[in-house]
Amino acid sequence: MVENFGPGAIDRMGFPWEKIQEINPRLIYASIKGFGPGPYDDCKVYENVAQCTGGAASTTGQIGGVPTVTGAQIGDSGTGLHLVAGVLAALFQREASGKGQRVTCAMQDSVLNLCRVKLRDQQRLTHGPLTEYPQYPNGEFGDAVPRAGNASGGGQPGWIVKCKGWETDPDAYIYVIAQAQAFSGLAEAIGRADWLDDPEWNTPRARLPKLDEMFEEIEKWTMTKDKMEAMGILNPLNVPCGPILSMGELAQEESLRQTGTVVEVDHPERGKYLTVGNPIKLSDSPAEVERSPLLGEHTEEILTDVVGLDPEGIARAREQGAI
Repeated sequence: MVENFGPGAIDRMGFPWEKIQEINPRLIYASIKGFGPGPYDDCKVYENVAQCTGGAASTTGQIGGVPTVTGAQIGDSGTGLHLVAGVLAALFQREASGKGQRVTCAMQDSVLNLCRVKLRDQQRLTHGPLTEYPQYPNGEFGDAVPRAGNASGGGQPGWIVKCKGWETDPDAYIYVIAQAQAFSGLAEAIGRADWLDDPEWNTPRARLPKLDEMFEEIEKWTMTKDKMEAMGILNPLNVPCGPILSMGELAQEESLRQTGTVVEVDHPERGKYLTVGNPIKLSDSPAEVERSPLLGEHTEEILTDVVGLDPEGIARAREQGAI
């Protein structure tokens, strides 16, 4: 059983976990809530609230700007994915124990888990400045992990730079990471091979205080290429990079259609529309995405095949207003 009612709703219906265990000891009862036990456990939460209370918004945004929520549904979908993992673990455990169990996921907890690198950086901050953040060495660090714009984490400097056509195309950009292992190829590609013999540039430590200048030079080159052309040049050099793809571009991307990541669904009322397919690819059991059912479309089928009612019983239920 899976539910995401407001806090305490199932208990008020007369079905606390203890009662559910009595009814069916093998049942796995999965719940998503906004917060775990504590001072906020009775608060209502939506996607953006989860991002704000889970640490995502405070660490996302431009330097000196306001906290920013991401367009990815890390609170809703992210918590759902965590819950699936918990349910699968409970199902596996039931094979050994014969017992079901309660599985709970709080949206705040799930967002924080997805922000665990930032929590790691919070611990590092107590030992000195975070040298891969753009605030180093000329900016200031406070008591908490700061917002860092589009800087790459993990000690690998990265930034979004303009490409040809950026003046009229809001997505004419590419993300480039100046990974140490691929820096020589990157420097040569952008016409700055001189950096490779210059002690002011040829080590990661030497480049750290000059990341702004480095990406300005990279951007001078990318502005002469469209984003796909830039990727085509940098990718064979093992330079990590990725074009900024709009939703319009993704909807038309043929490779995503072929893999079933983007699928077209035909609905009797809505007509044909695009939706995201299953991002998980299984070799022996591929998923087929079908349209959502109409309201009441399968009522009689479920009452017959699952509940076991005969046509007379269904008719009586309709007369009584149960259906």
